[in-house]
Amino acid sequence: LKPVVVINKVDKPNCRPDEVQEMVLDLMFSLDATEEQLDFPTIYGSAKQGWFSTDWRKPTDNITALLDAIIEYIPEPQYLEGTPQMLITSLDYSPYVGRIAVGRVHRGELKEGMDVALCKKDGSVAKQRIKELDVFEGMGRAKVQSVGSGDICALIGIENFEIGDTIADVVEPEALPRIAIDEPTMSMLFTINDSPFFGKDGKYVTSRHIADRLTRELDKNLALRVERGDTDDAWTVYGRGVLHLSVLIETMRREGYELQVGQPQVIIKEIDGQKCEPVELLTINLPEEYASKIIDMVTRRKGEMVSMTTQNDRIHIEFHIPSRGIIGLRTNVLTASAGEAIMAHRFLEYQPWKGDIDRRTNGSLIAMEAGTAYAYAIDKLQDRGRFFIFPQEEVYAGQVVGENAKDNDIVVNVTKSKKLTNMRASGADDKARIVPPVIFSLEEALEYIKEDEYVEVTPHHLRLRKIILDETERKRANR
Repeated sequence: LKPVVVINKVDKPNCRPDEVQEMVLDLMFSLDATEEQLDFPTIYGSAKQGWFSTDWRKPTDNITALLDAIIEYIPEPQYLEGTPQMLITSLDYSPYVGRIAVGRVHRGELKEGMDVALCKKDGSVAKQRIKELDVFEGMGRAKVQSVGSGDICALIGIENFEIGDTIADVVEPEALPRIAIDEPTMSMLFTINDSPFFGKDGKYVTSRHIADRLTRELDKNLALRVERGDTDDAWTVYGRGVLHLSVLIETMRREGYELQVGQPQVIIKEIDGQKCEPVELLTINLPEEYASKIIDMVTRRKGEMVSMTTQNDRIHIEFHIPSRGIIGLRTNVLTASAGEAIMAHRFLEYQPWKGDIDRRTNGSLIAMEAGTAYAYAIDKLQDRGRFFIFPQEEVYAGQVVGENAKDNDIVVNVTKSKKLTNMRASGADDKARIVPPVIFSLEEALEYIKEDEYVEVTPHHLRLRKIILDETERKRANR
């Protein structure tokens, strides 16, 4: 289809809309667009000022030009007559009505109170009744009496369904081709926050709160699995990758939960007596000058290049790489390519174990005692490595406050202040010159920690810590 390009005018004196249009044409040409695709209508406008027009030199006071272009150039949806068919592609959950089936009506019409057939994965057909029909409007849903072909809707009253099941005619049920849900490839330990700062930030901090929240998540997140851990306050959560699990953790912290999570671990299976691990198809699209650097980075993580094609000035590369090799890869790829790389991956299959992969080799700088971190102490310790904390930040014993330049862990005292006397100094005191600390995002923190470390997650803070906070106990456990 020909695109309708909407150019939102940037309020800069050196950037004219016609120059932006030339940039769009250059971009589409670099993506191998045909002559027909390059011939498209253009609408100019300013979102800030609230207008659209077919001529950027003639601003208007409304967005009618944009709405007219949608009607004129975008083809109307095709309505398919016949018996009703809808593929369930997503689900929602309500504490009042339970699970809600969401999908797009492929054919026919669905009505409130209508009897339908639910075509399941095993080939069985179950008779169901639609109690309520909702369509999506803005950020919410609106109740309707009927929906037709092409409408995206939510069905309330359907029971025991799965993603990929088909809602069909009760007399002549006809199932649509199923969609598959990738199985979990990675697990992570969730546990309650038992650090000295427990309960300072969060609203929900007990094991009962976390268990109830994970149970509710299972109702609408089908790619997730949860198992009770060795203790009553720990759970093993299985997901599709670090990003999938970090979205859940970020959602929980924004809701007011406090918890701790361990290092991500891939799920290992034994197939025909052989140790196997999940392998993913990784695709990276990036400028040509960065290709060799990225290929070396991926192959060091046991990645195997299967194809490389050139698209004008960009390279499209495909790899088969173990799931554990992707942990921490995205950040490194973006850094090495100056943010130009586009990276995506999906589960492929289980293959024999690929061998050990080099992970983080640097040790940790661990706080010796609880208190306030001082710039004076951090300044004197900067030759040990890089820090993750700001001066005047509260820390506790066992918290990871930085990364050691060497491969061993070091306990440091960042709470040591300068001793003041009433004697004048013989020379001027040197000012503390502190390198800005490294601030991790949630996903970066999960990829960074070692096996003996946790990420402490609260609504306002992300902290790295050792699982065993006491230094003597850690030494005994290591022996």
